[in-house]
Amino acid sequence: MNGYLLLATYLTVLFPLGWLLAKPIAYLIDTKKTTPTECFILKWLRISDEGMNWKQYALAIFTFNILGFIVLFAILSTQGYLPLNPQHLSGLSWDLAFNTAISFVTNTNWQAYGGGTTMSYFSQMAGLTVQNFLSASTGIAVAFAFIRGLTRSHGKDLGNAWMDLLRITIYILVPISFVLAILMVGQGVPDNFMSYVGYTSLQGHSGIIPMGPIASQEAIKMLGTNGGGFFNANSAHPFENPTYLSNFMQMLAIFIIPTALCFAFGRVAKDKRQGTVLIAAMTVIFIAAVVWVMKAESQTLLINGHAMVGNMEGKETRFGIDVSSLFSVITTAASCGAVSSMLDSFTALGGLIPMWLIQLGEVIFGGVGAGFYGIMMFVFLTVFIAGLMIGRTPEYLGKKVESFEMKMTALAILCAPLLVLIGTAITVTYGTGSIQESGPHGFSEALYALSSAANNNGSAFAGFSANTVLMNLLTGFSMFVGRFGGIFPVLAIAGSLIVKPCQAETSGTLSTNGIQFIGLLVGTVLLIGALTFIPALALGPVAEHLIMAKF
Repeated sequence: MNGYLLLATYLTVLFPLGWLLAKPIAYLIDTKKTTPTECFILKWLRISDEGMNWKQYALAIFTFNILGFIVLFAILSTQGYLPLNPQHLSGLSWDLAFNTAISFVTNTNWQAYGGGTTMSYFSQMAGLTVQNFLSASTGIAVAFAFIRGLTRSHGKDLGNAWMDLLRITIYILVPISFVLAILMVGQGVPDNFMSYVGYTSLQGHSGIIPMGPIASQEAIKMLGTNGGGFFNANSAHPFENPTYLSNFMQMLAIFIIPTALCFAFGRVAKDKRQGTVLIAAMTVIFIAAVVWVMKAESQTLLINGHAMVGNMEGKETRFGIDVSSLFSVITTAASCGAVSSMLDSFTALGGLIPMWLIQLGEVIFGGVGAGFYGIMMFVFLTVFIAGLMIGRTPEYLGKKVESFEMKMTALAILCAPLLVLIGTAITVTYGTGSIQESGPHGFSEALYALSSAANNNGSAFAGFSANTVLMNLLTGFSMFVGRFGGIFPVLAIAGSLIVKPCQAETSGTLSTNGIQFIGLLVGTVLLIGALTFIPALALGPVAEHLIMAKF
């Protein structure tokens, strides 16, 4: 019962916060006015503020991220010669620097290293934290362009990518992150430039306690659904997540912008029910996933002949089973990658749901921006299927959804599954050295790793050894293609829709703002997820559960 009360409290706090944030976001999507400060910055950078078509917008986004990759790769490779390195940590190997740079640029934040023992303060701040902001603003900017494509007509102007990136960063991400960082410091999260502190335990063993600018990175790590932790233990580390309240704030931060974007879409579309429908469909699947994991982790287990109520292995005693279960679902539904417990230690069925949520492709609230345009691909698929059933050309918000839009939708939806399944096959064939366990659980480790990389999540079953040349290159390629293989089709759809006129609604028009459409959308998401990944899941967590059930 405590778990269900926690879930209800979480949603009760989340939705009003998302509703409040939606108004300024909707203003940024709609407004064409520029402030003197914005004009000065763009002029200083020698960047035009003119509107862009989808190709120009996509080129700007791609160029921006490639430059970010180059700068971050250089910082990580040469950190031994850079300042703010009190532990004198050396630069990363070329393959690890390559993987990490792609990881943070694509908002994946896959970590094949231990942060506290690998990264200098300069790399953490000037490299990783900066990309936490910029990768998050990239996803939100693409969502802005897509909303404009849906709601505007008779034009090609999807907005200006540089202006969107600037506004999102300085008006949304920086202010909220600043407030959140202050709150985290108040809960006991350090934020300093001290050298690591030595200690001697009661048993006489010596060690060091890592320090550093933690709170500032922790704030945007959660708000931007990045997930890359300052420490290897991530949000299970007491310096990243010291209290029950800090844990609750982190969970809220993960979902608040994805929630606000859906509400903002309803405002811009002049029909708030359109945004509410998306929230409702996501919430139905989210609640079912949370209940599933809580039940799976709370069941009575037989271990060495002794019955134990609940699976506490790999979980923080500060948080327990219910809080850890809720956190795991939030972080994998939102492509965040932060973890407060060891997913590798979950029961087979408990670990199945986080893996499956990742495989759906950031659609259950999802990453900032990416969650919105991810669920919209399923919306288009839903109206297309419904149109076939009633013999009408599919429409959404009065705009016809035709063959080009459906081809791009299929490309966006199928890109990540293709990377996941092919990457998993390569891993279990040539990368067996990275897999710690044998049998179905070992297969699950590989499947989870590639699912996490291709869908921009970043979490992992901890038994998987990712820091090899093969895995650094394979997961790096999956992260890059998974990110931009989704962005380009989405912008192409936006560019196609914005030139189309809005059709008048008739008695035969499919309603997309009611309970019936919520059911259709949920069914489509579940159907595609089932058809794509059930065979692979059957070889991993399902097979593991059946084997464990025999004993």
